[in-house]
Amino acid sequence: MTNLGDRPSSVRGDRRREQLVDAGIALLCERGWPAVTTRGVAERADSRPGLIHYHFGGLPGLHAAIARRAADLIINPLVAELLGAMDERAALVVVRQLLPQATGDERTTRLAVELIAGAMRDPVLGEVLRDQLREARVQIADRIGQLHPGWPPARLIGAATLIAASIDGLMLHYMLDPGMPVGEALDAVGDLLGEGRA
Repeated sequence: MTNLGDRPSSVRGDRRREQLVDAGIALLCERGWPAVTTRGVAERADSRPGLIHYHFGGLPGLHAAIARRAADLIINPLVAELLGAMDERAALVVVRQLLPQATGDERTTRLAVELIAGAMRDPVLGEVLRDQLREARVQIADRIGQLHPGWPPARLIGAATLIAASIDGLMLHYMLDPGMPVGEALDAVGDLLGEGRA
């Protein structure tokens, strides 16, 4: 297989790669991973199927690039908002505001479901998602370390893991049951933190 990292990059080539990934994201949102085929993506991007092999080394490489982009679209906005929160109380306000938005957006919800399903079936996609989640936990742990400089590294990563898993769980439950009492759950977290109601 050609080492794609050694392939020269050009503005035109980068643009074509982006078009192919965008087409794959659109198909993933509409019909799931089974629709993300070489032919389907090429047709959607108004391109030739051979360019998928040229730019990504084949369909598995394209799937990995699509999974990375999907994870970026789902994870990065929430992490960025959390990292921008002044403290834990502000982070609870962020989660309270973003949870209905994230789960109310059909495109984001579909991407999240397909990303998880793909990660469970395909080890390569699983590794992409694991890497993205690990990076998010590291960023959250770094931010907690700024708020609590005396905490040891194990406690920081433990807290970040708990925060990320709690948000994931809340999102999943809220997708399945929009009537779930999210506000009350976040108030309870605030009480446990000693922060009172957020």
